[in-house]
Amino acid sequence: MADVAVIVPTLRRPESLERALRSLFTQTGVADRVSAIVVVDNDPVGSAAATVEALLPRSPWPLTYVHAPRPGVATARNAGLAATDAPLIAFLDDDEAASPGWLAALLKARETTGADAVFGPITGQAPDAAAWLKPWLERFFGREGPDRTQLIDYPFGCGNSLMVRATALPGPAPFDAGTDQAGGEDDALFAALAARGGRFGWAADARVEEFAPAHRATLNYALARAFAYGQGPSQTAAAAKDWPGVARWMVIGAGQTAIWGMASAALTLIASPKRAEMYDRTARGVGKLFWMKGFEPRFYGAREVARLDRAAA
Repeated sequence: MADVAVIVPTLRRPESLERALRSLFTQTGVADRVSAIVVVDNDPVGSAAATVEALLPRSPWPLTYVHAPRPGVATARNAGLAATDAPLIAFLDDDEAASPGWLAALLKARETTGADAVFGPITGQAPDAAAWLKPWLERFFGREGPDRTQLIDYPFGCGNSLMVRATALPGPAPFDAGTDQAGGEDDALFAALAARGGRFGWAADARVEEFAPAHRATLNYALARAFAYGQGPSQTAAAAKDWPGVARWMVIGAGQTAIWGMASAALTLIASPKRAEMYDRTARGVGKLFWMKGFEPRFYGAREVARLDRAAA
């Protein structure tokens, strides 16, 4: 029974997109389960169409191209959902490459745990990073969890995930388009799922590699992302009008900023490579304090298109 669609949002990464798609074409143990691979091109000029067309003959399943010209990560995910009626939805980002047993492992974990949303491990790759930053950046772009498949108490991001559409992705546009520029579209989605009593699972064998492009394999970019991750708990509490929760997260953030900030200063004085980890923790603490609108970094959507335009000029 073909009951799962894989959605791959993309924005001007032809080589990376090809790598991601080729990794999907070699999936094992799911020949009768995949209804479609849906590529959502989030470039206003539709630059991914040529890549998808060239790979059509190689795909073992229907390969669907969707053009979502308004740049934004939530808009892209919603457009992918609109292109399929599959009851199970897997997400693979265009900078990821799935191991051959990836999708089978996600499906097995969902069946074993009964979870509404299942996540898998990610091995970060930052080949262009400075030597002293490389180990930390590869951990930063990676993801680890329990060493066995099981239910977990918390969600991860959408990249490398499988969701039950009826419970985890309700309505025609479950991702908030208000997050198009800053990201974090999955935070609100999973907070709402948890509030409804939804369950999260971990698929220990569903591993993918994530390749950080050169412009992201930098300290500045990663710390901006860390700041945004830190904002997440405070913003989620604020969206629920849980003001005591906001206050609690801000207190936690103040403590983290003070403790890890001092550690960062000490390690910077001796030029320790471990200072990157302390910078990360400090940035997450600061994010919990400055969670309000106006402080959100912009990583996606129009800003990313503008950056790509400048790079191509």
